[in-house]
Amino acid sequence: MDKLVIIPTYNEKENIEKIIRKVFSLPGAYHILIVDDGSPDGTATIVKTLQKEFSDSLHIMERQGKLGLGTAYIAGFKWALARSYEYIFEMDADFSHNPDDLNRLYEACTTTADVVVGSRYTKGGRVVNWPWDRIFISKGGAMYTRMITWMPVHDPTAGFICYRRKVLSTIPLDEVHFVGYAFQIEMKYRAWKLGFKIGEVPITFQDRKEGVSKMSGNIIKEAMYGVWKMRKF
Repeated sequence: MDKLVIIPTYNEKENIEKIIRKVFSLPGAYHILIVDDGSPDGTATIVKTLQKEFSDSLHIMERQGKLGLGTAYIAGFKWALARSYEYIFEMDADFSHNPDDLNRLYEACTTTADVVVGSRYTKGGRVVNWPWDRIFISKGGAMYTRMITWMPVHDPTAGFICYRRKVLSTIPLDEVHFVGYAFQIEMKYRAWKLGFKIGEVPITFQDRKEGVSKMSGNIIKEAMYGVWKMRKF
């Protein structure tokens, strides 16, 4: 019991059972923690039904209201640290992150780095089925972040990540400021500033086929202004 995949959810009824079954079909004995922000579509009910089948390895944390991606992961990290997990993953519920890549992230995290990013923009990575404006914003945001922070990560906003336990236990989680894509940048930046090694493995990122994207203008603005604030950490 050393690997935990944290999956935040809000209205993911179309995807949640499929993503859970896919992760559990992989070799490696992964556990899953779903952090659900009060999904009105019944996502949590589907998870709790599946817990009867996967009683020892499927867990759920239910929160009241849509509290944000960053706070969902922080809650999940604290849950994992209170237990015996050594490798903690972030992954989306909508199959934009291919669960088959979990083993590649795990292998890299056990051999070459303390934090491993599933990267769209390192050599060999790519994006499929995204509109040009989303690609432009995402790639531009990655370049912008690297210019300001000097952090050596090609895909700083990526949300497909494996952390060693020691990284999350060293980062002061209660001091993490941001909740959207800036949260993803901040976690990597804090790890890097603390001296942890960040690695990247190329992935193919595919836009969701079912459900609704949670991207918003406020999330983009938070990331743009947030990177300047991070330089003070």
